[in-house]
Amino acid sequence: MSATFRIISIGTLASNPFWNERGAVRAPHATTTLIVSGGARILVDPSLPAQILLPKLAERSGLAPEQITHVFLSCFSPLHRRALASFEGAQWLIAEREREAIGQQLVAKFHEARAANDAELLAALTNEIAILERSKAAPDAIAKGVDLFPLHGVTPGISGLLLPGRTATVLVAGDAVPTLEHLESGQVLTPCFDVELARASLSEATEIADWIVCGRDNVLPNPTRRPF
Repeated sequence: MSATFRIISIGTLASNPFWNERGAVRAPHATTTLIVSGGARILVDPSLPAQILLPKLAERSGLAPEQITHVFLSCFSPLHRRALASFEGAQWLIAEREREAIGQQLVAKFHEARAANDAELLAALTNEIAILERSKAAPDAIAKGVDLFPLHGVTPGISGLLLPGRTATVLVAGDAVPTLEHLESGQVLTPCFDVELARASLSEATEIADWIVCGRDNVLPNPTRRPF
């Protein structure tokens, strides 16, 4: 049996440049997706605050937090993991490249904060490091039919999950493919760690997937494969 997926919460940008918006006009959050494969229940990017996300999880899937077996973070941005602590019983996963790159950044900032004797910043960084240490490097296959898919560029190691099916392939892409407008125009999210790398990842996403779960939008058909 192929892995199945369901959108728990549709994400949004603080402002969408394709809508001629400037400045933050709404509270941003990432799309949260539930993937089920056998006994694995994988929640991708638990972005909304727990008091909002957990009722949505129940409404959309009938599941309680303790029934989630894995949490996959497409990137380590705090915006993508606001409700992470609600899933203490799950295995927390993130791509190894993202984990290593962010780890180096956090350690460097920690030493700077310690040299500056900034107690508040040290406490915040200590918490971030603890979350990163708790998050393990994701294997190439998290479960049957759920494969790690590198989409580097928006962040150093941002990665999605690929669900190859008998009739269609689904890519849960995170911010590598933010919205419908970004997908159709071939534009990447900014600011961006490496624009050229992000563009290459966006192109690869459209080459491999029939359906794409966007990082700040719904699940969408690949515009290059539409039968209409």
